[in-house]
Amino acid sequence: MSKYNSLWEYVQKNGSESFALTFDEIQNVAGIPIDHSFLKYKRELVEYGYEVGKISMKEQTVIFNRVDSR
Repeated sequence: MSKYNSLWEYVQKNGSESFALTFDEIQNVAGIPIDHSFLKYKRELVEYGYEVGKISMKEQTVIFNRVDSR
């Protein structure tokens, strides 16, 4: 079980094609602050039908995109 599983499940349940979450929202959902290890863990998200699109340090947001299931 990954430390970001609760976040991945939240993203999957969202169901949108693409959406953004702030770092604060991610911390609230995951129960932990986003850190450098997020770059390693983000690969797990594909199993939930999504991928991380863009991480903006300036705006402190992460864009999530649904993976094409074709």
